[in-house]
Parts: sequence; structure tokens; C-alpha cells
Amino acid sequence: MKRARIIYNPTSGRELFRKHLPEVLEKLETAGYETSCHATTCEGDAKIAAAHAVERGFDIIIAAGGDGTLNEVVAGMSPYEKRPKLGVVPMGTTNDFARAIRVPRKIDEAIDIIVKGDTIPVDVGLIDDDRYFINIAAGGRITELTYEVPSKMKTLLGQLAYYLKGIEMIPSIKATTMRIEYDDEVFEGEAMMFLCGLTNSVGGFEKIAPDASINDGLFTMMILKKCNIADFIRIASLALRGEHLNDANVIYQKASVVKVTSTVDEENIHINLDGEYGGDAPVTFKNLKRHIEVFVPLNDIRDLDRVE
Repeated sequence: MKRARIIYNPTSGRELFRKHLPEVLEKLETAGYETSCHATTCEGDAKIAAAHAVERGFDIIIAAGGDGTLNEVVAGMSPYEKRPKLGVVPMGTTNDFARAIRVPRKIDEAIDIIVKGDTIPVDVGLIDDDRYFINIAAGGRITELTYEVPSKMKTLLGQLAYYLKGIEMIPSIKATTMRIEYDDEVFEGEAMMFLCGLTNSVGGFEKIAPDASINDGLFTMMILKKCNIADFIRIASLALRGEHLNDANVIYQKASVVKVTSTVDEENIHINLDGEYGGDAPVTFKNLKRHIEVFVPLNDIRDLDRVE
């Protein structure tokens, strides 16, 4: 009998997963998985639990929670040479990675995908050889939005919490002086933000990086150059429709290695990793091509994410 380890955030999704845990366990046991659970208790706990699950030889790890929980599980798994397959049950506010791989929000449907057993390999981002991300790394004042929204506000208001916080932050948005090296090219100057994406879903929107593939070995990188607030709002509106890529203020490139440094003393560039604070620049992002096998609904994923 194969063994499954569920790592779940008991506070995500208004504690809905905990309420449905008996049905989840029954479905996995019926499918032939000897299943056990770990409920996270604090920041970093999911990472430790995932590492222990790898060391104990589990066949699959199931991450049930938001993008932050998934990030920690991936971080716990990724350093090991032999890694279990990963299942995703999206219970957070945005669920960018689950959205990208077409895993639905309904718990029973997400578990059905795991039970069916179809997987594809996905890329993982490595930062300075000791941190990881599965969806996006970013920098710039506006990218701090996701981890500045209080957890209780996200629980009560969902996606609306981000919109309200974004409106609040608009007056304080300013450019940061930075140097970004991406493969053989360099940007040096003032920028409002940069994104280094592994999937096409960013903050719940799927047209900001429309041609990002989850397993091509490349980051989809976007830099928004310094602009005034009116232009920033205009470009943000274009981005929601996928019409921003040819704007003069936007650099949009593919790269396998990206290095970001601050070029002004005492000017910090805070790094956002999968919606959580991930330290400050200087940082180097490397793409670990097809690093983890993830359960997906094969009939629903995009053609550019398919692997022969």
C-alpha cells in the first residue's frame, strides 16, 4: 500500500478542509493510500513537515492551504534528490498555482485528481541556493501588497481584501533603483516592480504573463519601468486584459537565471515569494526545470504545459 501525507493549514478557507477531513481520508484510503495528516501550527511548520515526509519515504504529499502553505511544502521537498509526488488542494484566497494547473477549489474534485494519478513535471524557482518558490518572485513596493494584507481580512473578504489594500497603497507607490541581469541582458535604472514568474497566474489574473509555461525551464520576467501614477494605473488596466506586453514602459522576457541587486545604498528591495515576504535583494533566481511531479487534470491543462 502506498503512503500519503496530508499537510494542511487548519485556518485556511474558513477551516473548511478540517471539516471535510474524514471524507478526504476515506477517499484516499479507498484508493489504496495509507494516509496520515499534519496540521500546521506556525510559519515554517509546513516546510519542516514536508521535509520529514520526504525522509520518511511517503509516496505523495498533499498540500492543503493557500499559496503560502504550498510554498513551504515545496521548499521542504525540493532539496532532496528523491521527491514524492505533490498533490494540491487549494484552500487560500488566490490559489495562483492551483489555478495555473487547473485544479478546482472544491475539495472532493481536487482529491479526485490525486486519486486518478495523472501527473506532469513542473519547474521550481531556487533563490540563492537555499529558498524556493513555485509560482512567482517579485520586487517593488506594489508587490508587497500580498503579505501586507492581514490574514483575518483575507479570510473575511477574500480577493476583495487585495483590491482594498491596493487602493490604499497607490499614493505610496514609487520607483526603486535596481539592476536586473537576466541571462545575457541587463536592465539598470528605476523600476516600479519586477516579476519573475513560473506560471501564468499572478494575483488571480491569467493575462499578466499569458505565455508562461510551468515546465519549460524558463522564468517569464516582466519589468515595469518608472512611470507616474496615471501611467501605472493605465498599464495595470491593460495587464488585466493582456494588452500590456508591447507598452514602452514594459520589458517582457524569458530567462533561466535572473539576478536582482539594489544600486542605491540604504534602498531595500523586498522580495515577494509566492505571496509572502522572502527577504531582500541582492538575490539570484535559478530555474530548476521539471523539478517536482504534480497531480493535474490532464484533459484541462493548457497545451503549452503538456509534456510528452
